[in-house]
Amino acid sequence: MKRIRVTGKSTVAAAVPVQPGKTHEFTALDHAMSRHSVHLVFYYRQAPTLTLSKLKESLSDVLSYYPAMTGRLVKNEGDGCGEWIVKCNDAGVRMVDARVDVTLDEFLASASDDEERQLAYLEDVESDPYLWSPFCIQFTQFKDGSMAVGISCTHMHADPTSVGVFAKAWSDCHRRALITSPPFFHPWAFCPRKNPVPSSPHLSVKSTSPPPLPSPAMSSATFIFSASSVTQCLADMSLPDISPFDVLASLLWLRISSYKNGGLGPAQLNVALDCRRRMSAPLPSGFYGNALHFFGVKADLASGWGHVASELSRHMAGLEEEDVWSSVEWLHERRKEKAFQMYGPELTCLAWDNVPVYNTEIDVGVAPVHVTCHIGGAQGEGLVVVMAGPPGEGEHARTVVVTLPTDLTAKICQDDVILKYKPKIMFGTNI
Repeated sequence: MKRIRVTGKSTVAAAVPVQPGKTHEFTALDHAMSRHSVHLVFYYRQAPTLTLSKLKESLSDVLSYYPAMTGRLVKNEGDGCGEWIVKCNDAGVRMVDARVDVTLDEFLASASDDEERQLAYLEDVESDPYLWSPFCIQFTQFKDGSMAVGISCTHMHADPTSVGVFAKAWSDCHRRALITSPPFFHPWAFCPRKNPVPSSPHLSVKSTSPPPLPSPAMSSATFIFSASSVTQCLADMSLPDISPFDVLASLLWLRISSYKNGGLGPAQLNVALDCRRRMSAPLPSGFYGNALHFFGVKADLASGWGHVASELSRHMAGLEEEDVWSSVEWLHERRKEKAFQMYGPELTCLAWDNVPVYNTEIDVGVAPVHVTCHIGGAQGEGLVVVMAGPPGEGEHARTVVVTLPTDLTAKICQDDVILKYKPKIMFGTNI
């Protein structure tokens, strides 16, 4: 029996109308993400301010700062490429109301990954994109008055950090506080330099690779590593300058690869890294759009966990601003060509543990008890998302969401090496 019931659909517009004729353009990197979507779910326990009426009111308020979210896609015939732009016309975002007849704790303890994905609804594009909302907000109420807030959008509009910053701005508006990271709508900040040097060997190989074979059925599971678990991983590694991301990403890379044909050996991981703060003139935290840099990390997996973690750490630390600009300029040079798969088809890891997603308090002290991130269209070998863990689990705590072929997800959930560190496993009950 289906536990999640949609009870209504509507549209929410901004409280303040947008200036007539306003548009929002996409960067070449935005266009490159057109095959993917972003889905974030924030879980809140019952609170006096956690009501649909108050949430919808504050949503309308915060949308006044985000005209690109409430607009619709149109073709820009004047640029010679016919690329998509956003016509900021106050059409609003799609809103979905849903209910679950179990408590929040019961849901978190028993839900499958398919049920969790039902909490972040996003409609497929209609035949006329001008009628379609690229953003969707879903409110799912639980039996005990708790609520899940799902935010979904096209990846072309925004990357996970942009969505997380929007959620923080919404929570600020909900508390009637100042928005700590206001949106920064200046796509030119990520456009080619005056003397571009377009180069991206990694993306060039991805763009020319033959189409992957039909992907098997995919499923997800969530691992919550407490601070003590991560500390134990770091102690077992016993290497300097290794971060929680390095140790967990390398662990999952090794264990996932050990079950694939051929086992361990030379391999490459496709890494996606938010580079807002990596620039010599850092982009504001509220930069709206995509600021992910994709690059490859090569390692001989047969050389062991320490070698793999060290290689990952070396590549992360050695990333230079020139690498980012050259990649952006390479994408801009081929913007008329068909988009290819950025997440995959090889195993991909999204480094997203630098974003404080648990700071989205709807009231003082009322923060989410769990946050999950999914990326749509990550087919192929799979995706590993490393993000911040719940505050109650400690500073070094991390949440790791894996999306893999279903049979492989089942093996990873039962892997003795991973289970040695006693992660809490969620949303894997259907495997």
